[in-house]
Amino acid sequence: MAIDFEIPEEAQKIRDEVRQWVQDECIPAEKRVVDEESYKSVLAELRAKARAQGLWLPFVPKEYGGMGLGPLANALVQMELSQSHLGTLSLNTQGPDDATILTLLEYGTDYQKEKFLKPLLNGDKRVCYSMTEKAAGADATGMRTTAVKDGNANYILNGEKWFTSAASAADIAVVMARTDPDAPRHRQFSTFIVELPNPGYVIKRDVPTMALATPMSHVMGASHSEIEIRDLVVPAENLLGGEGNGFAMGQHRLAYGRLRHGMRNIAMAQRALDLAAAHVTSRETFGKPLHERQAVQFMMAECASQLYIARLMLLHIAYKAEKGADLRQENSIAKVYLAHMVHKVVDTAIQLHGALGYSQDTPLAAWYADIRSQRLVDGPDEVHRWMVGRNVIKAYQQTGTTASACGGDML
Repeated sequence: MAIDFEIPEEAQKIRDEVRQWVQDECIPAEKRVVDEESYKSVLAELRAKARAQGLWLPFVPKEYGGMGLGPLANALVQMELSQSHLGTLSLNTQGPDDATILTLLEYGTDYQKEKFLKPLLNGDKRVCYSMTEKAAGADATGMRTTAVKDGNANYILNGEKWFTSAASAADIAVVMARTDPDAPRHRQFSTFIVELPNPGYVIKRDVPTMALATPMSHVMGASHSEIEIRDLVVPAENLLGGEGNGFAMGQHRLAYGRLRHGMRNIAMAQRALDLAAAHVTSRETFGKPLHERQAVQFMMAECASQLYIARLMLLHIAYKAEKGADLRQENSIAKVYLAHMVHKVVDTAIQLHGALGYSQDTPLAAWYADIRSQRLVDGPDEVHRWMVGRNVIKAYQQTGTTASACGGDML
Protein backbone atom coordinates (compact mmCIF):
# COMPACT_ATOMS: atom_id res chain seq x y z
CA MET A 1 0.00 0.00 0.00
CA ALA A 2 1.45 3.37 -1.05
CA ILE A 3 1.63 6.48 1.09
CA ASP A 4 -0.43 9.15 -0.65
CA PHE A 5 1.48 12.40 -1.21
CA GLU A 6 -1.04 13.76 -3.69
CA ILE A 7 -2.28 17.27 -2.95
CA PRO A 8 -6.07 17.56 -3.31
CA GLU A 9 -7.05 19.18 -6.60
CA GLU A 10 -8.79 22.13 -4.93
CA ALA A 11 -5.70 22.87 -2.82
CA GLN A 12 -3.49 22.72 -5.92
CA LYS A 13 -5.80 25.13 -7.70
CA ILE A 14 -5.70 27.65 -4.87
CA ARG A 15 -1.92 27.28 -4.52
CA ASP A 16 -1.43 27.94 -8.23
CA GLU A 17 -3.76 30.94 -8.16
CA VAL A 18 -1.89 32.47 -5.23
CA ARG A 19 1.48 31.73 -6.85
CA GLN A 20 0.35 33.63 -9.93
CA TRP A 21 -0.99 36.45 -7.76
CA VAL A 22 2.36 36.94 -6.07
CA GLN A 23 4.33 36.86 -9.31
CA ASP A 24 1.94 39.07 -11.30
CA GLU A 25 0.83 41.53 -8.65
CA CYS A 26 2.85 41.56 -5.41
CA ILE A 27 6.47 41.38 -6.60
CA PRO A 28 5.98 44.06 -9.30
CA ALA A 29 4.18 46.27 -6.75
CA GLU A 30 7.19 46.21 -4.39
CA LYS A 31 8.96 48.83 -6.52
CA ARG A 32 6.01 51.22 -6.22
CA VAL A 33 6.17 51.38 -2.42
CA VAL A 34 8.52 54.23 -1.52
CA ASP A 35 6.75 56.08 1.32
CA GLU A 36 3.73 55.91 3.60
CA GLU A 37 1.34 57.36 1.07
CA SER A 38 2.35 54.97 -1.72
CA TYR A 39 2.27 52.02 0.68
CA LYS A 40 -1.30 52.74 1.69
CA SER A 41 -2.48 53.28 -1.88
CA VAL A 42 -0.66 50.23 -3.28
CA LEU A 43 -1.90 48.00 -0.46
CA ALA A 44 -5.48 49.22 -0.86
CA GLU A 45 -5.27 48.49 -4.58
CA LEU A 46 -3.85 45.01 -4.02
CA ARG A 47 -6.43 44.17 -1.39
CA ALA A 48 -9.31 45.29 -3.56
CA LYS A 49 -8.05 43.10 -6.42
CA ALA A 50 -7.45 40.16 -4.10
CA ARG A 51 -10.90 40.29 -2.56
CA ALA A 52 -12.47 40.55 -6.00
CA GLN A 53 -10.72 37.26 -6.85
CA GLY A 54 -11.90 35.62 -3.62
CA LEU A 55 -8.43 35.77 -2.07
CA TRP A 56 -8.79 36.96 1.52
CA LEU A 57 -7.88 35.59 4.96
CA PRO A 58 -6.89 32.08 3.81
CA PHE A 59 -6.82 30.61 7.35
CA VAL A 60 -10.13 32.08 8.55
CA PRO A 61 -13.43 30.13 8.33
CA LYS A 62 -15.82 31.12 5.54
CA GLU A 63 -18.50 32.21 8.00
CA TYR A 64 -16.13 34.95 9.13
CA GLY A 65 -15.30 36.09 5.60
CA GLY A 66 -12.20 34.00 5.00
CA MET A 67 -11.31 31.30 2.50
CA GLY A 68 -11.77 28.54 5.07
CA LEU A 69 -8.59 26.68 4.13
CA GLY A 70 -7.44 23.78 6.26
CA PRO A 71 -3.85 23.52 7.52
CA LEU A 72 -2.51 21.83 4.37
CA ALA A 73 -4.01 24.25 1.84
CA ASN A 74 -3.12 27.22 4.03
CA ALA A 75 0.51 26.04 4.28
CA LEU A 76 0.70 25.77 0.49
CA VAL A 77 -0.73 29.27 0.12
CA GLN A 78 1.53 30.85 2.74
CA MET A 79 4.63 29.33 1.14
CA GLU A 80 3.76 31.27 -2.00
CA LEU A 81 2.58 34.51 -0.41
CA SER A 82 5.71 35.12 1.61
CA GLN A 83 7.92 35.35 -1.47
CA SER A 84 6.94 39.03 -1.39
CA HIS A 85 6.71 41.27 1.66
CA LEU A 86 3.42 42.50 0.19
CA GLY A 87 2.05 38.98 -0.29
CA THR A 88 0.62 38.26 3.14
CA LEU A 89 -0.44 41.89 3.58
CA SER A 90 -2.39 41.76 0.33
CA LEU A 91 -4.56 38.91 1.65
CA ASN A 92 -4.69 40.22 5.26
CA THR A 93 -2.83 37.19 6.55
CA GLN A 94 0.28 38.97 7.85
CA GLY A 95 1.94 38.32 11.18
CA PRO A 96 1.56 38.99 14.03
CA ASP A 97 -2.11 39.72 13.28
CA ASP A 98 -2.87 36.23 11.93
CA ALA A 99 -2.14 34.29 15.13
CA THR A 100 -4.02 36.83 17.27
CA ILE A 101 -7.02 36.67 14.94
CA LEU A 102 -7.07 32.90 15.50
CA THR A 103 -6.97 33.49 19.27
CA LEU A 104 -9.92 35.90 19.09
CA LEU A 105 -11.83 33.44 16.91
CA GLU A 106 -11.26 30.67 19.43
CA TYR A 107 -11.68 32.51 22.72
CA GLY A 108 -13.42 35.84 22.06
CA THR A 109 -16.89 36.64 23.36
CA ASP A 110 -19.63 37.77 20.96
CA TYR A 111 -19.00 41.33 22.09
CA GLN A 112 -15.24 41.03 21.53
CA LYS A 113 -15.69 39.50 18.11
CA GLU A 114 -18.04 42.28 17.02
CA LYS A 115 -15.96 45.16 18.41
CA PHE A 116 -12.39 43.96 17.90
CA LEU A 117 -12.29 40.95 15.59
CA LYS A 118 -14.59 42.29 12.89
CA PRO A 119 -12.42 45.30 11.91
CA LEU A 120 -9.34 43.03 11.90
CA LEU A 121 -11.03 40.59 9.54
CA ASN A 122 -12.11 43.44 7.30
CA GLY A 123 -8.56 44.80 7.11
CA ASP A 124 -9.55 48.12 8.70
CA LYS A 125 -7.33 47.66 11.77
CA ARG A 126 -4.18 45.88 12.89
CA VAL A 127 -3.34 44.19 16.18
CA CYS A 128 -0.16 43.57 18.19
CA TYR A 129 0.51 41.07 20.96
CA SER A 130 2.35 42.15 24.12
CA MET A 131 3.71 39.15 25.99
CA THR A 132 7.53 39.27 26.00
CA GLU A 133 9.37 41.14 28.74
CA LYS A 134 13.07 41.84 29.29
CA ALA A 135 12.99 40.25 32.74
CA ALA A 136 11.35 37.04 31.50
CA GLY A 137 12.89 36.49 28.06
CA ALA A 138 11.92 33.07 26.70
CA ASP A 139 10.21 32.10 29.98
CA ALA A 140 6.73 33.55 29.65
CA THR A 141 5.88 32.54 33.22
CA GLY A 142 8.50 35.01 34.45
CA MET A 143 6.67 38.10 33.27
CA ARG A 144 6.07 40.80 35.88
CA THR A 145 3.33 42.96 34.37
CA THR A 146 0.38 42.89 36.78
CA ALA A 147 -3.37 43.24 36.38
CA VAL A 148 -5.37 44.11 39.51
CA LYS A 149 -9.13 44.22 39.51
CA ASP A 150 -10.62 47.57 40.50
CA GLY A 151 -14.03 46.60 41.77
CA ASN A 152 -15.99 44.70 39.12
CA ALA A 153 -15.72 47.10 36.20
CA ASN A 154 -12.01 47.35 35.36
CA TYR A 155 -8.53 45.88 35.60
CA ILE A 156 -5.53 48.14 36.19
CA LEU A 157 -2.35 47.01 34.42
CA ASN A 158 1.19 48.05 35.28
CA GLY A 159 4.53 46.88 33.92
CA GLU A 160 6.59 46.88 30.74
CA LYS A 161 6.71 44.90 27.53
CA TRP A 162 9.60 44.32 25.18
CA PHE A 163 9.77 43.48 21.49
CA THR A 164 6.07 43.90 20.77
CA SER A 165 6.02 43.41 17.02
CA ALA A 166 3.87 45.76 14.92
CA ALA A 167 2.91 47.98 17.87
CA SER A 168 3.77 51.03 15.79
CA ALA A 169 1.09 50.09 13.25
CA ALA A 170 -1.48 48.62 15.63
CA ASP A 171 -4.94 49.90 16.55
CA ILE A 172 -5.47 47.14 19.11
CA ALA A 173 -3.09 45.47 21.58
CA VAL A 174 -3.58 42.11 23.24
CA VAL A 175 -1.66 42.18 26.54
CA MET A 176 -0.77 39.35 28.91
CA ALA A 177 -0.43 40.15 32.63
CA ARG A 178 -0.31 38.36 35.99
CA THR A 179 -3.71 38.34 37.70
CA ASP A 180 -3.08 35.77 40.46
CA PRO A 181 0.48 35.32 41.78
CA ASP A 182 -0.68 32.57 44.14
CA ALA A 183 -2.18 30.33 41.45
CA PRO A 184 -0.28 27.39 39.90
CA ARG A 185 2.52 28.67 37.67
CA HIS A 186 0.70 28.34 34.35
CA ARG A 187 -2.59 29.68 35.73
CA GLN A 188 -1.31 33.02 37.03
CA PHE A 189 -1.79 34.97 33.80
CA SER A 190 -4.67 36.51 31.89
CA THR A 191 -5.02 38.29 28.58
CA PHE A 192 -6.62 41.68 27.91
CA ILE A 193 -7.71 43.56 24.78
CA VAL A 194 -6.62 47.21 24.71
CA GLU A 195 -7.80 49.86 22.29
CA LEU A 196 -5.01 52.08 20.95
CA PRO A 197 -3.92 54.79 21.29
CA ASN A 198 -4.20 54.70 25.06
CA PRO A 199 -2.41 56.93 27.61
CA GLY A 200 -1.64 53.88 29.75
CA TYR A 201 0.04 52.02 26.88
CA VAL A 202 3.06 54.04 25.72
CA ILE A 203 5.46 53.06 22.95
CA LYS A 204 8.77 54.22 24.42
CA ARG A 205 10.72 53.40 21.26
CA ASP A 206 11.09 51.01 18.37
CA VAL A 207 14.02 48.83 19.39
CA PRO A 208 16.95 49.11 16.93
CA THR A 209 17.84 45.68 15.55
CA MET A 210 20.13 44.05 13.00
CA ALA A 211 17.39 44.34 10.38
CA LEU A 212 17.80 47.22 7.95
CA ALA A 213 15.45 49.84 9.33
CA THR A 214 13.60 52.21 7.02
CA PRO A 215 10.74 54.66 7.62
CA MET A 216 8.53 51.99 6.07
CA SER A 217 9.39 49.49 8.83
CA HIS A 218 7.39 51.63 11.26
CA VAL A 219 4.47 52.10 8.88
CA MET A 220 4.20 48.46 7.78
CA GLY A 221 4.44 47.03 11.28
CA ALA A 222 7.87 45.48 10.80
CA SER A 223 9.29 47.20 13.90
CA HIS A 224 9.55 45.84 17.45
CA SER A 225 8.63 48.16 20.30
CA GLU A 226 9.43 48.69 23.95
CA ILE A 227 6.19 49.44 25.81
CA GLU A 228 5.55 51.15 29.13
CA ILE A 229 2.27 50.18 30.82
CA ARG A 230 1.28 52.55 33.61
CA ASP A 231 -2.13 52.50 35.30
CA LEU A 232 -3.67 51.14 32.12
CA VAL A 233 -7.42 50.84 32.66
CA VAL A 234 -9.00 47.88 30.86
CA PRO A 235 -12.76 47.20 31.12
CA ALA A 236 -13.54 43.77 32.53
CA GLU A 237 -15.47 42.97 29.35
CA ASN A 238 -12.11 43.12 27.52
CA LEU A 239 -10.72 40.16 29.47
CA LEU A 240 -10.07 37.51 26.80
CA GLY A 241 -10.71 33.85 27.54
CA GLY A 242 -11.27 34.18 31.30
CA GLU A 243 -8.88 34.67 34.21
CA GLY A 244 -5.94 32.29 34.42
CA ASN A 245 -6.05 31.21 30.78
CA GLY A 246 -3.53 33.68 29.41
CA PHE A 247 -0.56 31.30 29.25
CA ALA A 248 -2.51 28.51 27.57
CA MET A 249 -3.91 30.94 24.98
CA GLY A 250 -0.44 32.31 24.40
CA GLN A 251 0.89 28.84 23.63
CA HIS A 252 -2.07 28.23 21.29
CA ARG A 253 -1.19 31.43 19.50
CA LEU A 254 2.55 30.73 19.31
CA ALA A 255 1.95 27.28 17.81
CA TYR A 256 0.54 28.90 14.68
CA GLY A 257 3.17 31.64 14.80
CA ARG A 258 5.96 29.07 14.62
CA LEU A 259 4.33 27.43 11.62
CA ARG A 260 3.90 30.83 9.98
CA HIS A 261 7.59 31.59 10.42
CA GLY A 262 8.39 28.24 8.82
CA MET A 263 6.14 28.95 5.84
CA ARG A 264 7.74 32.39 5.45
CA ASN A 265 11.24 30.94 5.65
CA ILE A 266 10.52 28.39 2.93
CA ALA A 267 9.07 31.09 0.67
CA MET A 268 12.01 33.43 1.22
CA ALA A 269 14.53 30.65 0.64
CA GLN A 270 12.77 29.64 -2.57
CA ARG A 271 12.84 33.18 -3.95
CA ALA A 272 16.49 33.56 -2.92
CA LEU A 273 17.40 30.36 -4.76
CA ASP A 274 15.46 31.54 -7.82
CA LEU A 275 17.37 34.82 -7.76
CA ALA A 276 20.63 32.89 -7.53
CA ALA A 277 19.64 30.63 -10.43
CA ALA A 278 18.71 33.66 -12.56
CA HIS A 279 22.09 35.23 -11.81
CA VAL A 280 24.33 32.22 -12.43
CA THR A 281 22.58 31.33 -15.69
CA SER A 282 23.14 34.83 -17.06
CA ARG A 283 26.79 35.26 -16.04
CA GLU A 284 30.04 34.15 -17.60
CA THR A 285 33.39 34.02 -15.80
CA PHE A 286 36.76 33.24 -17.32
CA GLY A 287 35.15 32.26 -20.60
CA LYS A 288 32.67 29.78 -19.14
CA PRO A 289 29.01 30.12 -18.04
CA LEU A 290 28.87 30.38 -14.26
CA HIS A 291 26.13 27.77 -13.93
CA GLU A 292 28.30 25.12 -15.59
CA ARG A 293 30.88 25.20 -12.81
CA GLN A 294 30.68 22.21 -10.49
CA ALA A 295 31.20 24.27 -7.34
CA VAL A 296 28.17 26.38 -8.24
CA GLN A 297 26.08 23.30 -8.94
CA PHE A 298 27.08 21.79 -5.60
CA MET A 299 26.01 25.00 -3.81
CA MET A 300 22.66 24.94 -5.59
CA ALA A 301 22.25 21.24 -4.79
CA GLU A 302 22.77 21.83 -1.05
CA CYS A 303 20.12 24.55 -1.06
CA ALA A 304 17.70 22.33 -2.98
CA SER A 305 18.24 19.51 -0.47
CA GLN A 306 17.54 21.75 2.51
CA LEU A 307 14.43 23.22 0.89
CA TYR A 308 13.15 19.72 0.12
CA ILE A 309 13.58 18.60 3.73
CA ALA A 310 11.98 21.83 4.96
CA ARG A 311 8.91 21.38 2.74
CA LEU A 312 8.44 17.79 3.87
CA MET A 313 8.67 18.87 7.50
CA LEU A 314 6.12 21.62 7.14
CA LEU A 315 3.68 19.58 5.06
CA HIS A 316 3.88 16.71 7.52
CA ILE A 317 3.03 19.07 10.37
CA ALA A 318 0.12 20.41 8.29
CA TYR A 319 -1.01 16.81 7.79
CA LYS A 320 -0.95 16.21 11.55
CA ALA A 321 -2.86 19.44 12.09
CA GLU A 322 -5.51 18.27 9.61
CA LYS A 323 -5.89 15.11 11.71
CA GLY A 324 -6.02 17.03 14.99
CA ALA A 325 -2.90 15.19 16.19
CA ASP A 326 -0.34 16.44 18.71
CA LEU A 327 2.33 18.24 16.68
CA ARG A 328 4.34 20.01 19.38
CA GLN A 329 7.47 17.86 18.98
CA GLU A 330 7.57 18.16 15.20
CA ASN A 331 6.73 21.87 15.37
CA SER A 332 9.74 22.54 17.60
CA ILE A 333 12.06 20.43 15.43
CA ALA A 334 10.90 22.21 12.28
CA LYS A 335 11.02 25.66 13.86
CA VAL A 336 14.75 25.27 14.56
CA TYR A 337 15.59 23.55 11.28
CA LEU A 338 13.77 26.04 9.08
CA ALA A 339 15.39 29.01 10.80
CA HIS A 340 18.83 27.62 9.95
CA MET A 341 17.74 26.52 6.47
CA VAL A 342 16.68 29.99 5.35
CA HIS A 343 19.93 31.47 6.64
CA LYS A 344 21.94 28.90 4.67
CA VAL A 345 20.03 29.42 1.43
CA VAL A 346 20.03 33.23 1.56
CA ASP A 347 23.71 33.22 2.50
CA THR A 348 24.48 30.96 -0.48
CA ALA A 349 22.45 33.18 -2.79
CA ILE A 350 24.47 36.20 -1.64
CA GLN A 351 27.72 34.30 -2.27
CA LEU A 352 26.61 33.33 -5.77
CA HIS A 353 25.75 36.96 -6.55
CA GLY A 354 29.18 38.14 -5.41
CA ALA A 355 29.41 41.83 -4.57
CA LEU A 356 25.95 42.37 -6.03
CA GLY A 357 24.49 40.13 -3.31
CA TYR A 358 26.27 42.13 -0.62
CA SER A 359 24.80 45.35 -1.99
CA GLN A 360 21.22 46.47 -1.50
CA ASP A 361 20.47 46.34 -5.22
CA THR A 362 18.81 42.96 -4.56
CA PRO A 363 16.63 42.08 -1.54
CA LEU A 364 19.15 39.50 -0.33
CA ALA A 365 21.16 41.73 2.00
CA ALA A 366 18.04 42.96 3.78
CA TRP A 367 16.73 39.41 4.10
CA TYR A 368 20.05 38.22 5.51
CA ALA A 369 19.97 40.84 8.26
CA ASP A 370 16.32 40.12 9.06
CA ILE A 371 16.37 36.32 9.18
CA ARG A 372 18.84 36.16 12.07
CA SER A 373 15.78 36.84 14.22
CA GLN A 374 14.26 33.49 13.22
CA ARG A 375 16.51 31.68 15.69
CA LEU A 376 15.09 33.85 18.51
CA VAL A 377 11.43 34.69 17.86
CA ASP A 378 8.68 32.45 19.27
CA GLY A 379 11.26 30.67 21.39
CA PRO A 380 15.03 30.56 20.83
CA ASP A 381 16.71 27.48 19.38
CA GLU A 382 17.97 26.39 22.77
CA VAL A 383 14.51 26.26 24.36
CA HIS A 384 13.09 24.19 21.52
CA ARG A 385 16.09 21.85 21.50
CA TRP A 386 15.79 21.41 25.25
CA MET A 387 12.12 20.48 24.89
CA VAL A 388 12.79 18.16 21.94
CA GLY A 389 15.68 16.44 23.72
CA ARG A 390 13.63 16.01 26.88
CA ASN A 391 10.90 14.33 24.83
CA VAL A 392 13.43 12.02 23.20
CA ILE A 393 14.57 10.79 26.64
CA LYS A 394 10.98 10.52 27.86
CA ALA A 395 10.01 8.41 24.83
CA TYR A 396 12.86 5.98 25.49
CA GLN A 397 12.04 5.68 29.16
CA GLN A 398 8.40 4.95 28.42
CA THR A 399 8.70 2.64 25.40
CA GLY A 400 12.31 1.47 25.13
CA THR A 401 12.82 3.40 21.86
CA THR A 402 13.19 7.04 20.88
CA ALA A 403 11.29 6.51 17.61
CA SER A 404 8.05 8.29 18.57
CA ALA A 405 9.98 11.49 19.38
CA CYS A 406 11.80 11.62 16.04
CA GLY A 407 9.24 10.84 13.37
CA GLY A 408 8.66 7.16 14.11
CA ASP A 409 4.92 7.78 14.42
CA MET A 410 4.86 9.90 11.27
CA LEU A 411 1.39 8.84 10.19
